[in-house]
Amino acid sequence: MALQPDMDRLYDQLVEEEDTRVCKDIPEDACSNVPANFFRQVAAVVMTSLGDTLTNPKTTLAWLLGVVGAPTAMVAWLVPLRDSGSMLPQMFIAAYVRRQALRKPLWVAGSLIQAAALVAMGAAAWLAEGFMAGLLILGCLALFSLARSLCSVAIKDVMGKTIPKTRRGRMHGMATTLSGALALAFGVYMMLRPPADSDVLFYALLLVGSAMLWVAAAILYQRVEETPGATEGGANAISEAISRIGLLRDDAPFRRFVITRALLLCSALSAPYYVVLGQEVEASLSMLGAFLVANGLANSLSAMFWGRMADLSSRQVLIRAGFLASLLAPVVVGLHWWNILPQTLHTWLFPAAFFVLGIAHAGVRVGRKTYVLDMAGGNKRTDYVAVSNSIIGLLLLSAGFLGLLTALIGPAGMLLVLSALGLCGALLSFGLKEVQS
Repeated sequence: MALQPDMDRLYDQLVEEEDTRVCKDIPEDACSNVPANFFRQVAAVVMTSLGDTLTNPKTTLAWLLGVVGAPTAMVAWLVPLRDSGSMLPQMFIAAYVRRQALRKPLWVAGSLIQAAALVAMGAAAWLAEGFMAGLLILGCLALFSLARSLCSVAIKDVMGKTIPKTRRGRMHGMATTLSGALALAFGVYMMLRPPADSDVLFYALLLVGSAMLWVAAAILYQRVEETPGATEGGANAISEAISRIGLLRDDAPFRRFVITRALLLCSALSAPYYVVLGQEVEASLSMLGAFLVANGLANSLSAMFWGRMADLSSRQVLIRAGFLASLLAPVVVGLHWWNILPQTLHTWLFPAAFFVLGIAHAGVRVGRKTYVLDMAGGNKRTDYVAVSNSIIGLLLLSAGFLGLLTALIGPAGMLLVLSALGLCGALLSFGLKEVQS
């Protein structure tokens, strides 16, 4: 194939090492296909990550429910349905995934289901209104999340069989950087040409356009060269799920990783509170665009850096990103409470903080994805991913109750609480084993 030599050269330049054909922790038959598999998976992840940005439940879907006149109470279900709904079922889905020698078709099928759910969501927004529109949108989101859960388990196993250890962090970093740059462009567009609040057609077309990204990703991912893997252990889903929970009891390194990952959720849970504080200072739509730009800029600038570092030590990435996320909040809250900055600087304090938080969150994401991939191989990798994601999904669902504290201590107080939890996670990261060597 004409493009193969070009991909090989580009891969060699990207790796920038003499031993570019390293084949750690993958089947020998997969070694010659690494460059093509690397770039195909990067492109597929970039497209789905951009789709995630365009259909973000904290922004796009929340506004969409308001546009169609859905009850305000439905907004509270958006984040739990998409995040927890995509994580909680993974212990049960993993039992089915383990029975498949090839896991690539599962990711393709999951992506096509997500695309169909988004198209149906767009149709519901265009054709229905009020409570019924909100109910249909939430139902489509639940289907989207279940398909997302299947993809999450399958993609990590495919990546573990096709991308060598010491190259996976770089792949995560490149995909995050490129999708962050595209998200940055979208944020700039929203700042310059924000849609009207009542423009239902804009949101419907946005959902359909996002669906096409998943379709394109599925077509590209189908070309990934995957070698058949082990299929033992694919027994009854419920009994298998219960038995895999025992990993938390019997596998001390894995248990420490899950606890660390749970505490480092502060990098994700803190984000809305920076936005809320920013809205208190400046409530214009340009401020929303500034947050979108800050997030996209942070991802595009930092992810490749984190990815290269993760290939050397994903443990160090978790330590440094965890400290950055947890120590940011006291500084920002102190400047906000004491009001020592000029008004203009005070207004832009929160988008600037959001930018720094985005850098830290990108590090946490790249670090924990690379760590869980490299700490185990074969079907054990599938178990680690499924159990950790299911536990984190349950904690995310429970985190909604933590938000009740906001009425008592305010968003600034919540940032300090989450900062304390993140600091514990950063300190606990010191006890993680090095898994890259």
